[in-house]
Amino acid sequence: MSDKKGALKKLGDNIEKIKEILTSPDILTFEFCSLLGKKFAAVYLDGLADKNLLGELVVKPLNNAKISDDGEEIARLLALPEVKKGKNLQDAVSGVLDGNAALYIDGSEDFYIIGLKNPPGRAVMEPPTQITVKGPREGFTEDIKTNLGLVRKRLKSPKLQVKMLSSGEQSATAVALCYLKGICKDEIPEQIEEQIKANKIDLVPDSSYISSFIAKHPRSLFKHCASCEKPDIFCAKLCEGRAGIIVDGSPIALTAPYMIVEDFQSAEDYYITSYRATIIRALRVAAVLVGVLLPALYICAQLFKIQLIPVKLLFKIASSVSGIPFSPSVEMFLTLMVLEVLNEASIRMPKYVGLALSVVGALVLGDTAVKAGIISTPAIIIIAFSAICLYTVPDLVETTTTLRLLFLIVAGSVGLYGIALLTAFLLCYLASEQSYGVPLLAPFAPLKERDLKDAFYKSNLYSMKRRPRSLGSSNKVRLKSDKK
Repeated sequence: MSDKKGALKKLGDNIEKIKEILTSPDILTFEFCSLLGKKFAAVYLDGLADKNLLGELVVKPLNNAKISDDGEEIARLLALPEVKKGKNLQDAVSGVLDGNAALYIDGSEDFYIIGLKNPPGRAVMEPPTQITVKGPREGFTEDIKTNLGLVRKRLKSPKLQVKMLSSGEQSATAVALCYLKGICKDEIPEQIEEQIKANKIDLVPDSSYISSFIAKHPRSLFKHCASCEKPDIFCAKLCEGRAGIIVDGSPIALTAPYMIVEDFQSAEDYYITSYRATIIRALRVAAVLVGVLLPALYICAQLFKIQLIPVKLLFKIASSVSGIPFSPSVEMFLTLMVLEVLNEASIRMPKYVGLALSVVGALVLGDTAVKAGIISTPAIIIIAFSAICLYTVPDLVETTTTLRLLFLIVAGSVGLYGIALLTAFLLCYLASEQSYGVPLLAPFAPLKERDLKDAFYKSNLYSMKRRPRSLGSSNKVRLKSDKK
């Protein structure tokens, strides 16, 4: 045996080599020995590794044992399910940085990676955005293992495949790609995996980074993958034939392919009667259209088509806007800017201060501006109602807020023709956009009549025996029943 190989058997040399790479002070080393004096050293990261497990299930069994030079005997003494033999120094470094411990043995080239990872995290609770009155209330957390456990809890199927990936040159963030084999098209998870591996970045702190990686057109105004915070929604989309992505450190999971109609659906729609769900979906569609178009139509009516406003309402508006020093376009933009500033300030400021700021901004500032003749009452009502309408579909707020501004610009400069042209352009653009082979406007363009049963209206459960045709799953049947 060469001197180099013999040197690697010495405990101090092994510790020195790993310390040359892991130089941070929070990389700790604990040395101990067995009854016969066999020396061991555990290298771990303070704050991620569980010290209690290290003491109870690693140090204590080895301390009280008469250890020989048999490495297999040492592995049997460790009362842990996650024990694997390391191959090289890189395995030890990766294991320690991941929150596990590297166990070195004096006089042996072998070492073991012991699963002791116990990162700080919050408990499973109801997500803040996707709240339901009926149905499960569990939400994803920032721990990927907890999230995968919530998914496995609901999908006890051998078809569920979980492929572990890594993204981030410096962060090495764990990414879980989930899909149901035989239900999801094979090329979808393959394409997603290629997109994730093709992008090299230092840090991946959240799933929104992965969302940008897997989007076919990252600069598009419309997103190309859906997001969800609840495992029941995530599992339902996997069963329809989609692929899901869970990112360590993020409570928001992703699913693809994506269709815009998904954002108008809620988890609660599937736990209430189909009649009530259909009414609520119709309200969401109407609310989004009103939220995007109402300010633009108001400006257009005032500037170009005054006859669009009923006579009695016209008199009310005329008395309100008389004396306002701004044009309708400037007035509406000013009101919208004030609303956005109040919204940002209330979100960023401390909780109780933000609540007081909202009350002051909405009541005092708004009332004072109207009395001073700077802003008219109709402008405040329209902008406030528009904002409320947009939040009926929270997953589309980023897009619809931008669209509202675009429609305001064209309405103030061109009028109804600008609104019509912009609407036509958006429809043509959406009709040409796809998410992993599925059109964003599916099942409307192209028309899939069978999928309309769960689009803007919801049919009963027995009417949806087949999976969405738009997703192209080879396993088409999802409900088999002998009920007549």
